[in-house]
Amino acid sequence: MSKNKKQYYIYEMHFPVLTFFSFFLLFLALFPCFYLGIKVTYMKLIETCILVFPWLMLHELLHGFSYMIHGAKWRNITYGICLEKSILYCLCKQNISKKNILWSLFFPFFWIGIVTYILGILFGNVTLILLSILNISGCAADLVMFFFLLKLKNIEFSEFDNPFAFAIYTAEDVSNKKTFGLRFVEKRNVLEKNDLKKFQISTKSVWILIGIFFLFCYLLF
Repeated sequence: MSKNKKQYYIYEMHFPVLTFFSFFLLFLALFPCFYLGIKVTYMKLIETCILVFPWLMLHELLHGFSYMIHGAKWRNITYGICLEKSILYCLCKQNISKKNILWSLFFPFFWIGIVTYILGILFGNVTLILLSILNISGCAADLVMFFFLLKLKNIEFSEFDNPFAFAIYTAEDVSNKKTFGLRFVEKRNVLEKNDLKKFQISTKSVWILIGIFFLFCYLLF
């Protein structure tokens, strides 16, 4: 194989590790709340539960917005819900630059994680604080990918039909670039991206959402 031939190096999320990191971020973000004596009432918890799903959807929309303002085409952005795997996702069907993916990964963490967390504390808005904490915790995979990609040079980033994996398109052999929370799977010459729809939701997610809706109705009324 030619030294300069580019290939796709596929990495997969290692969910047990990412779950541990997510809980670490959760407790790290909760610590200032305990220190400041912020009190969480039952109604604030209910408000948070009602708003958390739209908040996490906003997280994915921010990923997509960042993709587009840094050069990706709108028609290549797709969204999905897979609650049985505890994820909502935004994928880009075209290869994008390292700069683009780094901005996209950082965007939701900063704007509806760090910024809203600080605003919530400054204005004493407990619901905003809780939503920000949940978003920070949910950014575990984004942060792991961010710091992994930050180390690589001369790459393009690519997503495909699997929302739990991504590919690095490069001439360098990065198969030995192991990192916390990710694992190398394989390398390919071609990456198929034919099955991605503009928006998709799994059947199990529909039933989970119905169950959540009736649970909220029970708690509220």
